[in-house]
Amino acid sequence: NPYAGLVGHLRASWLSGKTRPMEYRMAQLEALGRFLDEKKQEILEATDLDMGKPSFEAYFTEVLLCKNELNVTLNNLCHWMKDEHVDKNLVTQLDSAFIRKDPYGVVLIMAPWNYPIHLILVPLIGAIAAGNCVIIKPSEISKNTERLVAEMLSCYLDNDCFAVVTGGVQEATRLLENKFDYIFFTGIPSVGRIVMTAAAKHLTPVTLELGGKNPCYVSDTCDVPNVARRVVWGRFFNAGQTCIAPDYLLCTLEMQEKLMPALREAITEFFGPNPKESPDFGRIVGDKQFRRIRALLCSGRVAIGGQTDEAERYIAPTVLADVLPSDPAMQEEIFGPILPIVVVANMDEAIDFINARPRPLAVYAFSCDSKVVNQVLERTSSGGFCGNDTLMQVTLTSLPFGGIGNSGLGKYHGKFTFDTFSHHRGCLHRNMGLETLNAPRYPPYTQQKLGLLTATFEVKRRGTCTLL
Repeated sequence: NPYAGLVGHLRASWLSGKTRPMEYRMAQLEALGRFLDEKKQEILEATDLDMGKPSFEAYFTEVLLCKNELNVTLNNLCHWMKDEHVDKNLVTQLDSAFIRKDPYGVVLIMAPWNYPIHLILVPLIGAIAAGNCVIIKPSEISKNTERLVAEMLSCYLDNDCFAVVTGGVQEATRLLENKFDYIFFTGIPSVGRIVMTAAAKHLTPVTLELGGKNPCYVSDTCDVPNVARRVVWGRFFNAGQTCIAPDYLLCTLEMQEKLMPALREAITEFFGPNPKESPDFGRIVGDKQFRRIRALLCSGRVAIGGQTDEAERYIAPTVLADVLPSDPAMQEEIFGPILPIVVVANMDEAIDFINARPRPLAVYAFSCDSKVVNQVLERTSSGGFCGNDTLMQVTLTSLPFGGIGNSGLGKYHGKFTFDTFSHHRGCLHRNMGLETLNAPRYPPYTQQKLGLLTATFEVKRRGTCTLL
């Protein structure tokens, strides 16, 4: 295997204990901060070349949010690393019972192309903080960013403990043949299954950050212009190539008629009368992706937008009205600047529609009535939820980010990333003396011993707990 030597080298570094001291972890994290500061312009240029990503969006997602993640980790790492002492029973009162946060070892991070720096660095920050050695596999589709990461990251990180592997499907397949101690994958469900199958051969734990069709319910009682702006921003940010973007709207026919002019106005407000000329609207990352998204335009009727230019890989911000559940746009995650609207009779029908499909990465609900928003929250299941806005849940490092079912497995962001890349090792350190305390557990067994054992080990139930 072409990567066996590299994996072996990193494993030897990890076994040497080099990555365990807090000072080492902090130094590597500080180096990541210098990479973000010193290569900021190169990051903006590479993402622009790959997908016409506006510099505002690139700075916000690829630099600022990564810096936030980094600083939260640096501010809290000494606390996160401490042993967590736990409750004890009568027999172990004089002993030490604690949870040790151990690194897994050599981990693999496989990143996608849509946020090619953010979706490498955020998991990498947690993996370094937890004391692991890491192999990073950027996406070959965002080739300029892949080159930047491959050439520049090694100048900042310890090459004995961190490495970048480039290439496409063949290289990724060979890489996955190796035994890793943890695999963190972000991508589509079909590839997630391949990664999980490869991991299963070595009983390697995984985090899968996938995607899915994120529903957005708009109730009849809402501030229509505000809904339109927030939905347009979330759907067309990064030209719609965002795993947590609202994938389709669910609303009544009456609300569809109210929303349409407001959506049109918001699109014009953000991108001008011709979004193709706007410096604030991106492009599709590749020809294959462009053709797939363009084919979805046959769903329902094009109410806004619909213009395309294959040479530029441009698809206008598009809204499709009167879309049927059987239409092509409702059969797969869109991952582009198209927003279908599916008409439902009421909130109950919208909730039934959501629950009849695989569980998404996010559910969105808009209403001036908080009871409606809470109903959608309580009666649906998804990786995350946001009421009366889109995308903003991902900006909080205090919230876990991750999918459920078809949309993924595991979670990260902030301390959740550190925990994901840490093995929580249950530890009990007992006193060598006081052997008489252990006598009730030893044979020969008697009823008297059983009574003593019960008295010292039994956990009694307290009063009932009431949710306020």
